[in-house]
Amino acid sequence: MIVDASSHTPLKRRKFRSIDPMEAEEAQAKLTAAKEKFGKEIRVFETTSASSSSQKETEDFYEFTAEDYYRVLNAKKEDKTLKTRKLREAEKAARRSRITKTVIRVRFPDNHTLEATFNPSETVQSLVDLLVKVVARPELPFYIYTTPPKKQMKDTAQDFHTAGFVPGAIVYFSYGTPKADDAADAVSGPFLQEEVMSLKGLELIKKHVEPPVQSAPETTTEAPPPVVQEKKPEGKKPAKPKWLKM
Repeated sequence: MIVDASSHTPLKRRKFRSIDPMEAEEAQAKLTAAKEKFGKEIRVFETTSASSSSQKETEDFYEFTAEDYYRVLNAKKEDKTLKTRKLREAEKAARRSRITKTVIRVRFPDNHTLEATFNPSETVQSLVDLLVKVVARPELPFYIYTTPPKKQMKDTAQDFHTAGFVPGAIVYFSYGTPKADDAADAVSGPFLQEEVMSLKGLELIKKHVEPPVQSAPETTTEAPPPVVQEKKPEGKKPAKPKWLKM
């Protein structure tokens, strides 16, 4: 909703207008065109500095400690003792059959996020292929990783189920070791192509469009007929018999 700033009426009486339907149609057209070009439903939005603060941590922050190792090991042992192998496989297959898509968000160092929808059976390589199409410098080597702990995704042949990216995941983008001439540009960005950046915020425009409110036809209900209470016939006073003398 957009506030009409030109209005000088009190706040309580200010009217809010919906986003222009034409603007929403243009947003939908751009998103559809992007889906046809890149082969995936994508959207772009900007993350806050608080949500991306993990990228500012040092490498020590992402180290896998001994405490983390034993916690994971104990969890696996407990899971094995409680469930049989066949039961675990059956539950795993049931979970996979229920999920038909996975949403992957790729965060870039400039606080922008690319969101794309994949089929869970696709491989991590399909995500890498998409990034090659949308990044501003596809000629530079790059990699994706998860946190914490920081883990580079090297095995791109595994599917999203095996990678643990179902029903969704957040991964981070980083360039490799660029040449000295390209180092400054690689760090500062922009990281996404201008055409892809133009999709920023379009999903919100599409969601905030309010469909026209159609007034419901007035329905007249017939009043029930009044209930007429039957009156009891007035009883006649009994006649005094002639033989009765007072």
